[in-house]
Amino acid sequence: MAENRKTKNNKKEAAVSSKEKDKVKKQTTESINIHVSDLPAKLVSALADEVAKNVINRLPSVIPRRSGDKKKSKKIENAIFLDTSAIIDGRVFDVINLGLLTGTVVIPESILLELKHIADSQDTIKRERGQRGLSKLDELKKSKRIKVMHLPDKTNGEEKEVDEKLIEITKQHRGKVITCDYNLEKKASISGTVAININTLANHLKIQAVPGEALHIRVLHKGKDTTQGVGYLDDGTMLVVENASGEVGREIDVIVSRVIQTSAGKILFSKKI
Repeated sequence: MAENRKTKNNKKEAAVSSKEKDKVKKQTTESINIHVSDLPAKLVSALADEVAKNVINRLPSVIPRRSGDKKKSKKIENAIFLDTSAIIDGRVFDVINLGLLTGTVVIPESILLELKHIADSQDTIKRERGQRGLSKLDELKKSKRIKVMHLPDKTNGEEKEVDEKLIEITKQHRGKVITCDYNLEKKASISGTVAININTLANHLKIQAVPGEALHIRVLHKGKDTTQGVGYLDDGTMLVVENASGEVGREIDVIVSRVIQTSAGKILFSKKI
């Protein structure tokens, strides 16, 4: 009997203790709510922001990052972008093989597609030039004289011309464009992009003959005037010889009389010595 009474008393004490705990917890909660409501709104907002930041930092794989936090595309050092016209022309590969260009040769996807389209052309000449360009690119990559890389286009849903894409991506990587297209060269220059025209480079490298200079030349054919003979210097510069129509097929000494500059280059006029 005594034990039963003792057990009942313990149960009563536990029940009273539990009720007191709940009462205290209720009072504490009410007190906290009262104190939070008394805080300034700005302070509450600041605390909420700080808590949110801590949660995001602890859960990086769960909370997706904003697009602005994405890594920027890595810039290509000393990027050399080849235009379709330069690839088809082929002289740029001779310049590279001589070691005059250093860096990374970059072929954008749009240029490669345009070159492939030319290589698949129904026109025999265009097809051969396109195929030769693709072959030259493949040889350059295998030779390992210079690093060659293919760069996919970033369309972003926008349709742009090949030249515009080339200028934009060259400017993005602070590279240079090599081309044989005069209009592309000027357009790139206007937009603040470095462009090198192979034709302009070739003209600068031609022999700088001046009036009064003596040359040894082989006359290959007659000129526009039936009395003229025409020959060429080693760099391809045309040399017109007065009164030399009868010298076709022979080598003669001449003296330069005048030099004419044209859009295609220089033409030298001379007289037989």
